[in-house]
Amino acid sequence: MTPDVIVIGGGFAGLSAATALAERDAQVLVVEARPALGGRATAFTDPATGERVDNGQHVLFGCYHETFRFLRRIGAEGHVRVQHRLAVDMIDRAGRWSRLACPALPSPLHLLAGVMTWNALGWRDRLSAMKMRAALSDVRGGPLGSAGGPAATVREWLIQNGQTPRLIEMLWEPLAVAALNQPIDKAAAASFAAILRPMFGRNPRNAALALPARPLDEMYALPARTYIEQRRGLVRVSSPATIRGHHVLIRNERLTAPAIICAVPWHALSDLLPERPAALGRVLDAADRTDASPIVTVNLWFDRVVIDRAVIGLPGRTLQWVFDKRTVFDEKASHLSLISSGAEAVVARSNQELIDLAMAELSEALPAVRSASLLRAVVVREKKASFSVAPGQPRRPLTRTGVPGLLLAGDWIDTGLPATIEGAVISGHWAAEAVLKP
Repeated sequence: MTPDVIVIGGGFAGLSAATALAERDAQVLVVEARPALGGRATAFTDPATGERVDNGQHVLFGCYHETFRFLRRIGAEGHVRVQHRLAVDMIDRAGRWSRLACPALPSPLHLLAGVMTWNALGWRDRLSAMKMRAALSDVRGGPLGSAGGPAATVREWLIQNGQTPRLIEMLWEPLAVAALNQPIDKAAAASFAAILRPMFGRNPRNAALALPARPLDEMYALPARTYIEQRRGLVRVSSPATIRGHHVLIRNERLTAPAIICAVPWHALSDLLPERPAALGRVLDAADRTDASPIVTVNLWFDRVVIDRAVIGLPGRTLQWVFDKRTVFDEKASHLSLISSGAEAVVARSNQELIDLAMAELSEALPAVRSASLLRAVVVREKKASFSVAPGQPRRPLTRTGVPGLLLAGDWIDTGLPATIEGAVISGHWAAEAVLKP
């Protein structure tokens, strides 16, 4: 096979690029270093339970339009369950259960109306939410720098806009930390604005949660592989590659193609290009200097059902969200997945320490856990889950490079979004378009 395009990297960015090219009759070769596709969004088989376990819970939003276009292309849109409008259950630090439900109103009025009727808040908190109406409108129509300036953190921007500590803890912080994978005292406000802009577009569905209804590899990676191979393409796993000159080397094999798309994470870019071409000097230097932010996931299996919701927010805690995989995947096992985003403070703790922390926070929030028996626990660390969005990080690159025929894709590409699935898919679609329209 002599491909038209070689795509290096089999995550959301690489597979969205490859399938977009295959859709236009290009012959594509995808090479992935790991034994399975999916990159930082994949699954593994737990040897004790036999279950497919995600390497971290990934959540989509209704505004992920390019992601849904990708899923429709490969016949996998039904692998995601999307709310009609945003509705989420929260349990505060005092153990009080509440539900934020947004009515069918134009955006951002639906969010403000939901907050005004949310019984987790006092009147002062609800009134402070009204002060965000102008800020949200500004985010929707103005430059990202309008979110408090380039050096402002998320917390500083929220305080500048009169948000109360309670509303920050219950709403803005859980949303920001989940979306940015970084504490709000570190993450740039402009990055949060980049998330809020599409979420609070005209359609209230844009802010709705969308949960994978299958393990991540089955949700998109395997259907994408099938799509590519049915269109004369080829997918190779366990194939670590490097680029030397105009060739892709996989062990002792030398491959060539008119176009090469690098769809690896930012931290793997220098290893992919060991010769460090002069035209990519600034890009590689930026990649090397970009900080990472980790995610920790604690999977717990119990002997009985302890919750009956697919997802519950745990604001003010180290593990901010809990997902019931039984509900999401229609399984019989009581398998909970607890997520700590922006987990710099805990990623170095031992597995047992993290399991104990998860059990303590979960028992505090859910009394049913106290009478249940823990059958199994599995900790997953993704130390380089996303790039940092703190102020002062190096500039992110564009799709096209100074090297003829070499293009970049991945969530680190400057799509205007932080490290999200949507940003990765947008970058993949951009790279495909750059190949088709040089």
